[in-house]
Amino acid sequence: MPAAQITIERHIIEQQKQFPQATGDFSALLYDIAFAAKIISREVRKAGLVDILGFTGKENVQGEQVQKLDEFADDIMFRALDHTGRLCCMASEEQEDIITIPERFDTGKYVLLYDPLDGSSNIDANVSIGTIFSIHRKISDDDGHGTLEDCLQPGYKQAGAGYVIYGSSTMMVYTAGNGVFGFTLDPSVGEFLLSHNNIRIPRRAKIYSTNEGNFFNWDKNVQNYINYLKTPDKETRRPYSSRYIGSLVADFHRNLLYGGIFLYPADNKNPNGKLRLLYEANPLAFIVEQAGGYASTGSQRILELQPNDLHQRIPLIIGSYDDVREAEEFFQGEREA
Repeated sequence: MPAAQITIERHIIEQQKQFPQATGDFSALLYDIAFAAKIISREVRKAGLVDILGFTGKENVQGEQVQKLDEFADDIMFRALDHTGRLCCMASEEQEDIITIPERFDTGKYVLLYDPLDGSSNIDANVSIGTIFSIHRKISDDDGHGTLEDCLQPGYKQAGAGYVIYGSSTMMVYTAGNGVFGFTLDPSVGEFLLSHNNIRIPRRAKIYSTNEGNFFNWDKNVQNYINYLKTPDKETRRPYSSRYIGSLVADFHRNLLYGGIFLYPADNKNPNGKLRLLYEANPLAFIVEQAGGYASTGSQRILELQPNDLHQRIPLIIGSYDDVREAEEFFQGEREA
């Protein structure tokens, strides 16, 4: 059957057959997320026509202004998943504490961590935005409801991860630890159809993505690396091209398909980094490594970090394997431009 006729539901079921011990809960959970993504996509598509653009006047736990569509997406993710009996708890970038499953519903063996609408500051400018999610297995002894322990697991323990990008088309990309697959939403039938089978990121490319407005806030090693990328050298195919959208999902998605490196290093204003470990770095790191890439803080593999807080921030260097490894050498002072 042509790939364009394989729905995400069918693909998930076929992947499940490779694991005889599977109960079907994980597959159903992925499909639940896909359903939530369809609703969010519908609202994003008509965002300019209804009163959901702009700020709510509130701040989230990160101290950032909450967009109306942020709030909507957060609510949709919760309401699409709270009653399914597949989750023991959830955690959202938009909420300070873990999200418990209402007492009237059954609980399950999985944990969902999500950023309901990444890049939401770009909504009013009609720039691509997205939803990022991470799935863990429950590890606490608590019967039924999950705990903070279940959420604060290192990235290498993820059972699955993915993102949905709302751009010129809506696309869902996910991994369950057995390759990376992309599905494009066909609005005429309302289904995600397999469009990108077994995505592999090139080991090296000529694209770098970073906010160079922070250049003078970076330490010298980071500055040396960026200068190196911009220095002409035919043998190493430099200079690299700068491509920065300012929406993490959009920058990551482009680099996943074409190759490249995305950098949001620590700086004088954000000495611990700015991006969130649980909701952004871990799921994207899991995806990129499954596609043959790599993700680092500049000195340590992202997936090996032990989280200590629901909203922990870290530096993120992610993308093509050889490019990220080379960046690490610069960041650690082993090379100079």
